Amino acid sequence: MRIAVVSDIHGNLPALQAVAADFRRRGVDRVINLGDSVSGPLLPLQTAHYLMASGWLHLAGNHERQVLTQAPSRMSPADAMAHAELDATSLAWMASLKPDLALDDEVHLCHASPRSDLEYLLETVEPSGVRLARAEEIEQRLGGVDAALLLCGHTHHPRAVRSASGQLIVNPGSVGLPAFDDDRPCWHVIENGAPDARYAIVERGAMGWVASLIAVPYDFEPMARLAAQHGQTDWAHALRTGYMPRVAGAGRAA
Repeated sequence: MRIAVVSDIHGNLPALQAVAADFRRRGVDRVINLGDSVSGPLLPLQTAHYLMASGWLHLAGNHERQVLTQAPSRMSPADAMAHAELDATSLAWMASLKPDLALDDEVHLCHASPRSDLEYLLETVEPSGVRLARAEEIEQRLGGVDAALLLCGHTHHPRAVRSASGQLIVNPGSVGLPAFDDDRPCWHVIENGAPDARYAIVERGAMGWVASLIAVPYDFEPMARLAAQHGQTDWAHALRTGYMPRVAGAGRAA
């Protein structure tokens, strides 16, 4: 079975459509979406309706939880815009999703880590920057999940890590937002260095699970202009370049 894995779409419908066209061309049997699907200054309502009609398996991310549970006055600009635009059907759909799910005996799905929808699984944030997590750190964050294949998102950084035991952990990267900064647990930046939409294909091979990390070009300029029109110039820069702007006062992209 070949599975397409998407995550962190953030309302970027054109990027999602480009990714969907690419994996349909390649031929996949199933599609899994790991969450953070609509939050952002782009097309939250249209993206929600597209996903609801897709027939894919969906998880909730931290932004789904935040849109559903936080008071609008406390939301980030990305969450506040999604909350303002989503309709009752979209909100009910989001409320039905889980952040963590055992697909079967071999495959486990989570938005971030099995322990938390906010915890970086494969990266560790330090005051000096972001580094690849050590094996013992990953093991602790797995919380005992030993599935042969674990799919996670959240960090927007495409990566595949195989443990000493043979477990494959795959983050497909972000479909819709190639760079962001955050101040938790301390200020840091995630940048992929290109505006491409990212996703992964995983399949069971003779030696175990195999992952392909895929970058898909798309027409990002309309989404960058839309972000700028909504006052999110950091998003506009990230969408155009895959980097965060190095200017004073730039806002948090995700």
